[in-house]
Amino acid sequence: MDRELHQLQSLFTDGNVVVQKCGIGKVNAALGTQRMINEFHPDAIISSGCAGGNGDDVNVQDIVASTQLAYHDVYCGTAVGHSVYGQVQGLPARFEADPYLLRKSEELKVVCGKSLTIHQGLIVTGDWFVDSREKMREIVGHFPEAKAVDMESCAIAQTCYLNKVPFISFRVISDVPLRDTNASQYYNFWETVADNSFLLTRTFVESLQK
Repeated sequence: MDRELHQLQSLFTDGNVVVQKCGIGKVNAALGTQRMINEFHPDAIISSGCAGGNGDDVNVQDIVASTQLAYHDVYCGTAVGHSVYGQVQGLPARFEADPYLLRKSEELKVVCGKSLTIHQGLIVTGDWFVDSREKMREIVGHFPEAKAVDMESCAIAQTCYLNKVPFISFRVISDVPLRDTNASQYYNFWETVADNSFLLTRTFVESLQK
């Protein structure tokens, strides 16, 4: 979104880093990713944005770094072959974050100290803004271990997987739907979001360039 783009653009002036807004939803995310790959042939793609959180240890303004990514709104059934819930037939049930990028993300816990809480875990994606506890319970019923729910990360992961481009997603937790009512935390997040939440992305990129 524009507000996320402006946050990140202000942090990167290095010509070796391209910041691009893909827009909301899986199709926009995939198209934006493929366009970036075609035009810039990147060494890696890092997705940064906000997401709903899940888990007793996850709170607003925490960060989730993806270890795996899956779709929460995909089911191909069993009529033709076998697939699990969240899997596009013929593709992995879960897309793995790049091992090197994931290892580098572990170092951020030391770099950022106590100013940010960083979780590593599963991010699930679907074309649905989760604004009710009922919808979140449905998603968590399929993916109880999910740390974050968003609308783009897995589509970017799938595009990177098909193009063999290393990928990781960072998501700032804007709300925790199972503790929220009518997405009030989400709207308050944009009034109170700490600038250093997006600084993590810059710190991560700088660590890759050393």
